[in-house]
Amino acid sequence: MPSQLLDKREVRIRRMFDQIAHSYDLLNHLLSLNIDRAWRNKTAKLVPAGPPEQGPILDLCTGTGDLAFTYDRVTKGAVPVVGADFSREMLTRAAKKAAAAGAGERVRFVEADAQALPFADGAFQLVTNAFGLRNITDTDKGLAEMVRVTRPGGRVAVLEFSKPRNPLLGRLYNAYFRYLLPLLGQFISGSRENAYRYLPASVLKFPDYDALAEKMRAAGLTEVRYEPFTFGVATLYVGVKPGAPGA
Repeated sequence: MPSQLLDKREVRIRRMFDQIAHSYDLLNHLLSLNIDRAWRNKTAKLVPAGPPEQGPILDLCTGTGDLAFTYDRVTKGAVPVVGADFSREMLTRAAKKAAAAGAGERVRFVEADAQALPFADGAFQLVTNAFGLRNITDTDKGLAEMVRVTRPGGRVAVLEFSKPRNPLLGRLYNAYFRYLLPLLGQFISGSRENAYRYLPASVLKFPDYDALAEKMRAAGLTEVRYEPFTFGVATLYVGVKPGAPGA
């Protein structure tokens, strides 16, 4: 696996996502057979927001805002949502989607580095990250920042790709993920940074299941649990920040 393919320097990852922003939503839904929508809906159901007085929600590595909009919809706009990402092109598209949905006053977007968030300690009742944690240059630093900006008693939820444990499904998944997906993704996106070859390479190298759960515990979270979706193609990880709410 060429080392340059897994180059996760901030400048390279930002450039890569800026380049594919124009086709990002189309390819997410097409290459996942639209299952990515169900994963986000299930995340919002399994990790629901609390009442507005507990604070806003932060969706980190928000991309074009799909999970942020999911939480806005399920809370009926009662809980403010902030989407943060360091790709300006992704955020431009997210803001246009918010305006088109009439959600511009409820869901706001901030350009920010996941390793140095511009938010106060304990600012959010819930911090989510869908398919973005593995793209942060320093995973541990990204998790530490997610925990820092979560209020005591609040939760951190990470939705990330994982590797199916079933041997037969694993072989089929690998064949699709490593060969067909990159071919289609590269053809449609025209990514000069090989974004859709980077995707399977980054997933195969990224910790999942118990290994990622242990990283979340090391970041200071308790009650860490995880639930595989779609036979383990994706997995939801949830942890609680220790301390009494409001402490």
